[in-house]
Amino acid sequence: MTDNFASASASAQTARPVRLTRADGTAIRVLVVDDEASLTDLLSMALRYEGWEIRTASDGMKAIAAAREFKPDAVVLDIMLPDIDGLQVLQRMRADGSDVPVLFLTAKDALDDRIAGLTAGGDDYVTKPFSLEEVVARLRSLIRRSTLTADVNGSPVIVVGDLELDEDSHEVRRAGRPIDTTATEFELLRYLMRNPKRVLSKSQILDRVWSYDFGGRSSVVEIYISYLRKKIDADARPMIHTVRGAGYMLKSAE
Repeated sequence: MTDNFASASASAQTARPVRLTRADGTAIRVLVVDDEASLTDLLSMALRYEGWEIRTASDGMKAIAAAREFKPDAVVLDIMLPDIDGLQVLQRMRADGSDVPVLFLTAKDALDDRIAGLTAGGDDYVTKPFSLEEVVARLRSLIRRSTLTADVNGSPVIVVGDLELDEDSHEVRRAGRPIDTTATEFELLRYLMRNPKRVLSKSQILDRVWSYDFGGRSSVVEIYISYLRKKIDADARPMIHTVRGAGYMLKSAE
């Protein structure tokens, strides 16, 4: 696996993308959590090449402490750790009030494991072995969707019926009721709201929201649509609709 990572690192340096920074121009902060030292070293090298500031942790308790002190803009989190697992780490981070985007690492190629990570509040995952380019690309996508690097074009408020989304503050309200969303949920909702009454296919959503080829694993779209429905349509007339065999559509319930 190390050879794959090393070769990926070498090839990544041949086509470096535009440098990504925080909105205030300072370096992006990424926390890398894995008990395999060779892996954290390689990931740290690749991410520092992006110009980002990196902190590492080798177990769950150290990761929680580092997240509180370092206040990262993104976290790369292994699910299998020597003390508590990555799912518990994320739960404690969320309990601390952190909504930082999280990219899970997993050695298990099982759908249940990937869904568990997303259900726990993670934003994405990669399965070992993976290439460094893939991790960097997915992190860049997650960070772009965060409040740190959000682009604002025209009015920051999108309104569909009684649903409002503020692109500046990342606040969502329905009929005046505040709705908490993760970075990925927010981006998915924004895409739906920018295309009201338009059927969007799973492939279109994957391309726009996740910004890479998900290898046909469109179940992630179903998972996040389910999350949004529980938050947006709770105790109200539904706004998010499934168009069988075609995709999903958001429209006013009024």
